[in-house]
Amino acid sequence: MSAPVDIYIGFSLLVFIMLTLLDFRGYSRVSGQEAAERRYIGLGKGYHPKVLVIVPCRGKDLTLYENLLSMKEQDYKRFEVIAVVDTANDASVASIKRAKIGWMVSNVKAEAASGKVRAILSALQKYKDHDVYVIADSDITVDGLWLRRLVEPLADYRIGLSTMFPYFKPVGGFWSRIKLLWGFIGEGLMEGEATRFGWGGSMAFRKDMLNKGALDFLKNSRYSVSDDVCLTKIVKQRGLKIAYTRMSQPIVKSDDGYSKFVEWSNRQTALSILGYRKNLYLGLLFYGAEIWNLLSAIILSLLVSPLFLVFFLHPIQSEIKTYPRARGKSKLMWLLVPLMSIVYFANLVTATATKEITWRGRRYRLAA
Repeated sequence: MSAPVDIYIGFSLLVFIMLTLLDFRGYSRVSGQEAAERRYIGLGKGYHPKVLVIVPCRGKDLTLYENLLSMKEQDYKRFEVIAVVDTANDASVASIKRAKIGWMVSNVKAEAASGKVRAILSALQKYKDHDVYVIADSDITVDGLWLRRLVEPLADYRIGLSTMFPYFKPVGGFWSRIKLLWGFIGEGLMEGEATRFGWGGSMAFRKDMLNKGALDFLKNSRYSVSDDVCLTKIVKQRGLKIAYTRMSQPIVKSDDGYSKFVEWSNRQTALSILGYRKNLYLGLLFYGAEIWNLLSAIILSLLVSPLFLVFFLHPIQSEIKTYPRARGKSKLMWLLVPLMSIVYFANLVTATATKEITWRGRRYRLAA
């Protein structure tokens, strides 16, 4: 074989070894996370703070009434749910009233902040007598233990934020299934403490997080377009930890078509890069390596030696990790798992040039 071929094979082998080591590390992170969740449950048994669940609403989500009702019907005694809308004639108000949930109109002015952040600030400004605040997206459906599981870790004052990541349940066609698989990147990031973040669709924090500096940061910082990024940064600046509780995972029902999925996935990626620039470089490196490994497995096993079929071990490991997360969806999906790296890589490349995002019908400029 020629020197260029030898170099290509050597580099491909190095990429494969790196990905294999990361696979083993991923399994150890999952087992460690499960042990932490068991500890939170024991710790939180005597912890029952007064909780306010803040649900920013704009427009009508796919199952809005059912979502609101599920948040209201919790196995928890001291809590209140408040929906926050932009105007009294918002399309969501009929469902809010039907669910018999309290609601208010957003009234905080903040040019840099998104509509969601302004809604959160409005509720925080009005409801100051709660011990714990929960932010919930209007598109999540939860089970009856969701609130209890989310609040329990906050009994440990080393924990600044408790969060979960959703399961994107496909109720549409092909692209809603792609969204299901795409969501597993969030689960993977949540499993490691170094990459964990607060997901704004389901997160809780104590009142002591809300000093004036924190509120100003949420309202006026370059990250104010995203409550996720702001609150995660506040927690980490204080040297506190983020607890991830997978039990009672929220469900987001997805009917995405191509355009809706592309807009959503690019927006999520752009917001992630806004808050954590290193995610761009790590993501390009990791997903670029996965694409390289998959192509090398095909090319080298066909043109050089069947021994290079071993490179398929990493895609197989990805399939194994995805199976329990996907909750037994159609077998066709397993063919798509190895190709998700291409989707993630494309999102990252697109996000590098993204200066504005569209979110619930509004356009926001991303600060440089």
